[in-house]
Amino acid sequence: MPLRPHTPHPVPSQGERALQAHMGTSERADDFYDRQVQPRLTPAMSEFIARQTMVFLSTADTRGHCDASFRAGPPGFVTVLDDLHLAYPEYRGNGVMASAGNITENPHMGLLFIDFTRDHIGLHVNGSAQLVSDRELRAICPTLPRDSAPGRQAEMWIHLTLQEAYVHCSKHIPHLEPAHQPSRRAPGRPKDGDYFTEQMSHAYLGQR
Repeated sequence: MPLRPHTPHPVPSQGERALQAHMGTSERADDFYDRQVQPRLTPAMSEFIARQTMVFLSTADTRGHCDASFRAGPPGFVTVLDDLHLAYPEYRGNGVMASAGNITENPHMGLLFIDFTRDHIGLHVNGSAQLVSDRELRAICPTLPRDSAPGRQAEMWIHLTLQEAYVHCSKHIPHLEPAHQPSRRAPGRPKDGDYFTEQMSHAYLGQR
């Protein structure tokens, strides 16, 4: 599958512009676009992504129905290939394929990286995504990490061609302390598939 070519930096949407005019924020918005919105990753953005251990992502199908999801891994599990391209591995999950399925219909994708522990700042990366096999991507990017999740084999990679990247300000980002040797499941906690269902343990709820 050929990788999708770079597309021009997007202009603000009509909705953005109309609401800015209505709320009287057009001048501030223009200043933000001019100073903060980048058509390529800066070196500082690339370094920031390389040390992140989690990312929030958004996709939508052709009907505009949205899905928000989360990915995590060791630092650098989202790989910066160059200043226009990122990739992260997809592993075997629950089989629903919500995010990947949306990408096959609608390539528009947003990533949000947030540093909760050190600099308390975030980075938005929006672009056009596609599914690429491990073999295909390694043929193009031979330096792709092979052991980003020890013991797990990537079923495919999400390859993102960047259209814009910009800061998410530090206001209201909470400080979180990484846990040392965290327990995956508290005693009495229901299994993931039962956590939000009627089968959830009432005894566990009473402990909360």
